[in-house]
Amino acid sequence: MRIKPFNAIRPKPELAAQVASLPYDVVNAREAAAAAKGNPNSFFHISRAEIDLPSGTEPYSDAVYAKSAENFRDFKARGVFLREETPSLYVYRLKRGDHVQAGVMTVCHTGDYEKNLIRKHEKTRRAPEDDRTRHISSLNANSGPVFLTYRADSRIDAMIREVQKSAPLYDFTAPDGIVHTVWRVMDPEPLVAAFADIPQFYIADGHHRAAAAARVARERAAANPKHTGEEAYNWFLTLVFPADQLQILPYHRCVRDLNGRTKDAFLKEVAACFEVSADAASEPARAGEISMHLDGRWYRLGWEPVVSGTVAERLDVSVLQNRLLEPVLGIDDPRSNPRIEFVGGVRGTGELERKVKEGEAVVAFSMYPTSVESLMAIADAGEVMPPKSTWFEPKPRSGLLLHELGGSG
Repeated sequence: MRIKPFNAIRPKPELAAQVASLPYDVVNAREAAAAAKGNPNSFFHISRAEIDLPSGTEPYSDAVYAKSAENFRDFKARGVFLREETPSLYVYRLKRGDHVQAGVMTVCHTGDYEKNLIRKHEKTRRAPEDDRTRHISSLNANSGPVFLTYRADSRIDAMIREVQKSAPLYDFTAPDGIVHTVWRVMDPEPLVAAFADIPQFYIADGHHRAAAAARVARERAAANPKHTGEEAYNWFLTLVFPADQLQILPYHRCVRDLNGRTKDAFLKEVAACFEVSADAASEPARAGEISMHLDGRWYRLGWEPVVSGTVAERLDVSVLQNRLLEPVLGIDDPRSNPRIEFVGGVRGTGELERKVKEGEAVVAFSMYPTSVESLMAIADAGEVMPPKSTWFEPKPRSGLLLHELGGSG
């Protein structure tokens, strides 16, 4: 795999904690506005610029992209952001409780994405891809990293550990308790050489950011008669973690109604699809089980192991979709059907109980986490995972390191 040091745009160390924000796509405008309130340096002013426009502004409107670019210029003019003179790699470590993961912040080549050396497991949707394309073009920068993974390599692990012995560039604890620490790699060439022996990367999170970066590169290459393939626009911002350090939480499902069925009729149909037992735990104990919450009660749904079909079809989320959500509850396309809602595992099963109790949903399904091995096997097979199959936690913050597309570095 090709990785490359880059001239990062980054905040002054004393401002890093103020700038750093959650990824744009895990909060809504209201949540972003609340997080940025009273903090002019919050990166949400760039990643969710609608918070600085009149209430009700369409998030995909021209005004939002213009405001993002204006705020980015303002951050640089005020000295919040500086540009590194020397191309560098960075080690980024996340700590959440007892869980620790450390990876490399770098840029990867869009050509490797196009050739499927950077492998995908999701389909992108046009509207979010258009949004990220316009955002990148407006800023002339990648503002949030694509989260990649690879099968762990002991040499790379050792190099990353060695970097962490030096003084960090950033070290702060976010409001949610996650500790974020970043080091500059003083000698990047050994890491570049080691990654050259890694056969492929996998997108863990950020399919729309990756697709948009590749699209911007194609557009700029077409407009550049002197295109060489090494211009900065051919490279996009990535954060690369070894697979054995990743932590995937489940992605739960809530459905707003029983598709015209009574509770008893619905339970009868569930029993025709699964082995059902009442008064179960709110969290499934293993893959091949689902916990269902209905009318204040938890049920365990089990089934015989699925040995036929594709890797993707054998996932728990696929079994639920194909046996129950679509044929019984009428959730034909979970990407677009308004009757289904997805709840990230970090919110806990208490959130599922609350939604059912307060009438936001009638039935909820608590899932067991999809494994990183399944993700990579599906990507290797060229298959597509169902939407909202994985929730990676902890999440890196946006705004700590950016990659500009102008010039050649």
